[in-house]
Amino acid sequence: MNELIFADQELEVGFIGKLDALLEGIERMDTNSKTSPSNEQFLTDKEVSAWLKVSRRTLQDYRNNGMVAYYQLGGKILYKESDIERMVMSGYRNAYRLET
Repeated sequence: MNELIFADQELEVGFIGKLDALLEGIERMDTNSKTSPSNEQFLTDKEVSAWLKVSRRTLQDYRNNGMVAYYQLGGKILYKESDIERMVMSGYRNAYRLET
């Protein structure tokens, strides 16, 4: 009977340990989020190229041609999410119907 109680306690302790590890992981993700003091999110060239569905080389052409604003810190290129959204929306065109 005592063996059964100990086995249940071991399962309970293991479960609580896993919950604690999960909570620590969530807290770590929260502190490592990519927000700036002004709550502006910055994206890497890999993230932006995936979002726009273009190659990283095409994204470099966009930078060289002044089509997209960016920050360069050493060898790291960062983009404001709001700048990318503005660039995408600047290409928006309303639909129109041809009159027959």
